[in-house]
Amino acid sequence: MLKRFTGLIVLATLLLVSCNTGSRTPVALQQATIAPTTLPLPTAAQITATTLATSTSQVTTGDATTASPTTTEATTSSATASSPATLVPPPQPVQVPQGFVVSVYAEKLGSPRGLALGPDGRVYMTDIQGGRVLRFSQTAGADGLYAGEVVVKGLDEPHGITFHDNQLYVGETNQIDRFQHQGDGWGPKQVIIPNLPTGGHRTRTVLFGTDGKLYVAVGSSCNVCEEKDPRRAAVWQYNADGSGGRLYTKGLRNAVGLALRPSSDAIWATTNGRDMLGDDLPPETINILADGADFGWPRCHAGRIVDPDHGSPNTCQGTAKPAVEMQAHSAPLGLAFYTGKQFPAAYQGSLFVAFHGSWNRTAPTGYKIVRIPVDANGKAGPVQDFAVGWLNGTAVWG
Repeated sequence: MLKRFTGLIVLATLLLVSCNTGSRTPVALQQATIAPTTLPLPTAAQITATTLATSTSQVTTGDATTASPTTTEATTSSATASSPATLVPPPQPVQVPQGFVVSVYAEKLGSPRGLALGPDGRVYMTDIQGGRVLRFSQTAGADGLYAGEVVVKGLDEPHGITFHDNQLYVGETNQIDRFQHQGDGWGPKQVIIPNLPTGGHRTRTVLFGTDGKLYVAVGSSCNVCEEKDPRRAAVWQYNADGSGGRLYTKGLRNAVGLALRPSSDAIWATTNGRDMLGDDLPPETINILADGADFGWPRCHAGRIVDPDHGSPNTCQGTAKPAVEMQAHSAPLGLAFYTGKQFPAAYQGSLFVAFHGSWNRTAPTGYKIVRIPVDANGKAGPVQDFAVGWLNGTAVWG
């Protein structure tokens, strides 16, 4: 297990989000694009001896993962010499690049959603269906697992979680809360942003920018429609106390994940595309937010695909373009930039994205974690598989 949380911590959850259909693509869109795909796991020949010597690490997931015994993928048994003594294997294999090790971090957590590292150096998690925030122990027990204790309860579908100035912020589906640090825990709930729209896409993501402002993402009320509430399908900016709210970026159907790229002011957002355009359209996207930017939903998708129901021939002109396109109906949720020291140098600054997966796509896709190389200038490279195995054919176990 990681004693210091310098490695990648990923939480993969199976929550049914509105993201996919198996319908046919309208004729007008059949020439729009070739569906984006991901590069497979690297082979042993693509990993140098130096990389292997520095890459043994731990990826933790809510479903718990390990690797299968092949020449190109690491296994728990093959790496135990340089891994913690107690590794807890998952119920089914998950393949990762050679040199990496995957084991269970914690289990029986309800419905995990958001993760954040607190000012006390401990990992916090929202349980969206249990209405709770959990905090994990600093050391593993005799069974190799980290114990979770409830520090906040009685919330309405908590999803987003972040910390700022030693305070805990949580996004309930109808409001944003703040908790003051108090002793070894957190004080009573303070509602700083009330009366957010409910229904439809129900997650509320929170993140602080380098400007000290609070950014709040609220998804659409529908698959595709013209919203009457400007807080929908958008990211809003607030002061840290919830005052001064204003529209920051719009045209984002459902920005589930927000992350700040290290050494920059840029906020990156995973965005789930609309349904009912077939198995491969429109692509899922990662967008770099900008003040006043419009990413086009519901009129335009990925900055170039005209919506057949709400668009017009020139409707994509002036819309912002995504930084990354990904396979349609993958349902990207959480994302995190790697800044640790345990992974190979090539992984530094990479963006990791957890795919929920296509719960009703004709041929299922997703149910994995991908890596996207990002250079010093913020330019993203090709999407690459990093941890796969939750989808076996058409069967999904996590």
